[in-house]
Amino acid sequence: MTTATFRTPAALRRTVRGIALTYRLPAEDRARIVLSLSETAATALNAGRPVTLTATDDAGDDGAGRLTLALGLPRREDVQVMTDQLPLPGEATADGTVVWRVPLPQVTAPAAAPVTAVLPCPAAAPVGAAARRNGDADLALLEEELRAALARADLLADEHRKLKHELAETNSGVLALYVQLEERDEELRKAHGRTLRALEDALRPRPLHVDGLDLAVHYAPASDDTPTGGDLYDWFTLPDGTVHITIVDALGHGITSTRTALTVTHAVRTLALEGHPLESIVARTDDILAPFDQNVMATLLLAHLDPASGRLSLANGSHPPALLMRADGEADFLEVRGRGVGFPLPGSERILTTTLRPDDLLILYTDGLTESRRDPREGERRLVSTARRYRARPTQDVPGSIARDMLTDVLHEDDTLAMAVRFRSPTG
Repeated sequence: MTTATFRTPAALRRTVRGIALTYRLPAEDRARIVLSLSETAATALNAGRPVTLTATDDAGDDGAGRLTLALGLPRREDVQVMTDQLPLPGEATADGTVVWRVPLPQVTAPAAAPVTAVLPCPAAAPVGAAARRNGDADLALLEEELRAALARADLLADEHRKLKHELAETNSGVLALYVQLEERDEELRKAHGRTLRALEDALRPRPLHVDGLDLAVHYAPASDDTPTGGDLYDWFTLPDGTVHITIVDALGHGITSTRTALTVTHAVRTLALEGHPLESIVARTDDILAPFDQNVMATLLLAHLDPASGRLSLANGSHPPALLMRADGEADFLEVRGRGVGFPLPGSERILTTTLRPDDLLILYTDGLTESRRDPREGERRLVSTARRYRARPTQDVPGSIARDMLTDVLHEDDTLAMAVRFRSPTG
């Protein structure tokens, strides 16, 4: 172990560089240790306070050679740099000393005592030609260290460019894969939607052609992701020629509500074809289904229309009222109180009867048409004005036109069904 005292930064740098050269440290490591000790000692030396440097070489815990440099500062306040942020981090001790432990390269150690050889002697500083030689040597070493630092920087920059290129290629590949997955997912959603829509269309009744009546229907699911829903209709002709119409709105969305709506419409069809009175069908439907599924809940509107006379009868189970749009533009909601299937005390409280005149238009619908806004009464007023606007159009265009106008700027999405029935009389 050898210790020397320094009063100038140049002498300290020259000595540290000499030690690094003696132990054959690479130029990059040599630059790091010189800069680290110079920055740490700068405050004290610039203030005229000397520092001490102690150098030792020994073997570390793993048996490899190690150079230890301990920089002694006159005051602890002289350590103003963050030792862990130096080019070569050091360890500050309690007595104000900063220690660096540098692994030595795997080369043969110097035969003589290298530390003693490079630490300055008490003699005066070199002057004249010797000083110039020392300055030239220091400059050459400094240039070598700078070249090593630049080479290291160039290497890091090149590696950085390669990593950026690899990252860009990886991101491009990931993006392409993501696009492919999105496209495939979209195709699967569309195929799934087409399959469900085809299945639902297959479950809906066939078009009904009756002399004296024009019938048209429009259905739209709450979203494309759930193309099936609980809004369903049924129409058929009874043995006496009367047209029976059922509008059902089952609780919920998706396949479960579709199953509920189908169950209700099939039960209603069976009861109607068996000849049960219209006023009893809502209650009897609940009686039939309750023992099998207590979760069934649906609103429904039932209509019997005589195509010969225009006589209309309505039964209601918690469903929005039908809208009758007369040929002269007069509008009237056909209100019938009642409670739906799965509700307490299900059944229609009465039967509403009226007569359609030639070119009268009957609009049957589910609540998704009028309750897309916050106020259902507002929806009913909009329905009247919209139906009046489109009533003169061909019957097959009326339900879709009404739905498109009613469902602009909705607050919440819901399944929607609209049906138009125009009475023309058998000779119309």
